[in-house]
Amino acid sequence: MADRLSLLREPPRRILDWGEPLGQAEAALRSACPQARLLALDVEGQPLRPGRNRWWQRLRPASADDLTPTPGDMLWSNLLLHWVDDLPALLARWHERLPTNGMLMFSAFGPDTLAGLRRIWAAQGWGAACSTWMDMHDLGDALVQAGFRDPVMDMEQLTLTWESPEALLAELRTLGRNTAPQRFAGLRTPRWHEAMRQGLAEGLRGSQTPDGRLQLRFEIVYGHALRAAPRVPVAAETQVSVDTLRSMARQHRRSP
Repeated sequence: MADRLSLLREPPRRILDWGEPLGQAEAALRSACPQARLLALDVEGQPLRPGRNRWWQRLRPASADDLTPTPGDMLWSNLLLHWVDDLPALLARWHERLPTNGMLMFSAFGPDTLAGLRRIWAAQGWGAACSTWMDMHDLGDALVQAGFRDPVMDMEQLTLTWESPEALLAELRTLGRNTAPQRFAGLRTPRWHEAMRQGLAEGLRGSQTPDGRLQLRFEIVYGHALRAAPRVPVAAETQVSVDTLRSMARQHRRSP
């Protein structure tokens, strides 16, 4: 995803790094935009502050600064969408935090991700192995509906390998949570976990690498878009706020 930073026409002054739990984008963002101020945010869009990055520490009352949304010239989000179960609400929050023509860059899992895992879970009647993710065309439409313009979407297929079912499961747990309504809601027993490990070893046997490693395919969707100018409703009588008129005037002056 970092190679998409070369698409920026103007370097942003403030970048919102939204909901990246592993913090792996910081070095790439600072290298591509050394003059920008980088703000790391959690999944809810609140600043990540020292001493409040553990889940139990986030139960403390938030300060006034935490409750004040911070705008940015660019919003960056790497593999976050599978953490949320209300995509329109998240896109609306992203829209609020960007100015007109502010850049949104994000990546997400596509519908072909973990297809082999889904087949094993379905065959065993174990509920949904993971969420059902949107394809890039539907994501582009959702961006337009949320008030973004000129969305550009593309995707790539990646194959990851592991030496054992235990290693596979350990890495999948770092990717986030399963928000599928059809997931198994109860507690799993040690007997079930053993059956799951055997099911993975047997179910993925046909897709093993020549050296016997288990493999699964991931579809990664990349997208970027700009926040569109405010829409003015057309009616017999229209009321437009002063702030909207000012924003439209600034946009007109910037247009070639």
